[in-house]
Amino acid sequence: MKDKAEAEAEANFTTRNVYTDWITDNIRYCDLDPNGHVNNGAINAFFEDGRVQFRMDRMGHYSEDILTGFVLVKFSVEYLKALNYPGSIDVGTLVSNIGRTSYLLKQGLFRDEECIAIAEVVTVCFNKETEKAELIDDDLRGILEKAQKIIAL
Repeated sequence: MKDKAEAEAEANFTTRNVYTDWITDNIRYCDLDPNGHVNNGAINAFFEDGRVQFRMDRMGHYSEDILTGFVLVKFSVEYLKALNYPGSIDVGTLVSNIGRTSYLLKQGLFRDEECIAIAEVVTVCFNKETEKAELIDDDLRGILEKAQKIIAL
């Protein structure tokens, strides 16, 4: 039997069906690089829009200032295909793992069924006063667990 790490390594994050939360965003002309492709900064901003909306949708009732109290400690992107103007994209997000002080998000950027890029994001709960990581409390853990996609073993 596979363990969770093996199952996740085999999961196909380039397919839409693995993601739990979605946003749609418009590609802007100013997102283009000199080659006429959407640049990596714009793609990264689409992923950020997905994370912000995920927090607002899933954690909005947890705190009125849910956009603070977290820091990104890892953000990695694999760019799979070129993206062109005009059009719109969909960003999917899922909670993949929950630790003591951090949680792992997986994200995919899609145009229709085609996956353009995938991202992995580690977010740490952060105490603004002490500037140190803090434990995920039971309320936040419950919210994250409800949003967690368990990769089939």
